[in-house]
Amino acid sequence: MKSLSTTVANLPASGIRKFFDLVAELDDVISLGVGEPDFVTPWRVREAAIHSLEQGRTTYTSNYGLLELRDAIAQQIAGRYGVSYCHRSEVLVTVGVSEGLDAAFRAILNPGDEVLVPEPCYVSYAPCVLFAGGIPVAVPTRAVDGFKVQAENLSTYITPKTKAILLSYPTNPTGAVMGRRELQNVVDVACANDLYILSDEIYDRLSYDAPHVCVPSLAGAKERTILLNGFSKAYAMTGWRVGYVCAPAPIVEAMMKIHQYTMLCAPITSQIAALEAIRNGERDVTDMVEDYDRRRRMFVAGLNRVGVPCELPGGAFYAFPNVEHTGLDASTFAERLLQEERVLVVPGDVFGPGGTGHVRCCYATAPKLLEEAIIRIGNFVERLK
Repeated sequence: MKSLSTTVANLPASGIRKFFDLVAELDDVISLGVGEPDFVTPWRVREAAIHSLEQGRTTYTSNYGLLELRDAIAQQIAGRYGVSYCHRSEVLVTVGVSEGLDAAFRAILNPGDEVLVPEPCYVSYAPCVLFAGGIPVAVPTRAVDGFKVQAENLSTYITPKTKAILLSYPTNPTGAVMGRRELQNVVDVACANDLYILSDEIYDRLSYDAPHVCVPSLAGAKERTILLNGFSKAYAMTGWRVGYVCAPAPIVEAMMKIHQYTMLCAPITSQIAALEAIRNGERDVTDMVEDYDRRRRMFVAGLNRVGVPCELPGGAFYAFPNVEHTGLDASTFAERLLQEERVLVVPGDVFGPGGTGHVRCCYATAPKLLEEAIIRIGNFVERLK
């Protein structure tokens, strides 16, 4: 039998996977490992989906997605961030943000093109670049800078082959948030070097201490930015798999070609649910974000109280404490914490070398479980002294 794709064969498995394999063998585990809301999708959204099924709405939609959903997406972005998109030609509904990211890279990259990827970052970013024939170029960020990409450092990594830069703020795994001036500086670098910007803003609604800055709202950004977002995090709709892309029409048209041959369209039931979420789910989003904020403050304060230093993250729903003082590397810390105290966290270095010495903890879980997790982490750290 002939060999498999060398790109796929040479790609290592996600560093997160082995921890979930271990969890399957253990009882009484408190998982802080999965980046998923613990809320159920709001009832009004589920009811809209159920009603659509009762009406027999089970057909394909346009490759671009339901027209009324695209219109609602464009109106929401214009209303929240002052960025105008034509819902007919500049909005594409995708099967989650992951599909949008994959289609975006495949639409803009030629073999050998380079993409700047600030790290630590979501584990799918570099593989998606590779699948599209590109080369991911890691741009390290530092804890001392709040894990924010520094515009003045980007030129070190730009070559004649650089095609794009990928941004994601608020960030998984660090919870970092960048301000308007900081992001404008990055956009200016992209403009000066004629780079595309891919901006994954799936956590836009989970920015706690300052208003979220939508990248295409910045000077010079819109015409070169592919904005990626969706419904999974803010609306607690991870399993519905609905995302969207907003970009200049030629980019969206190129992405639609890929989308129509691989996915055809996002499921109509999920699109109808997403439409209801936009139209009537604002109160639900506000309530969930307020709850995450309370958990954020409680959990981070608890970590610091038991001797695990952690900065308060500005966004998303992840804490990224430093565990170097324990004398253990992050992977060993995570494995022993799981085995000895039944708490699952993720080693920071699986998100890139910049995460070395840290672990990611998702606080989108029940407050009582978070409180118990803090006690268990404290017990573990105390035994290491």
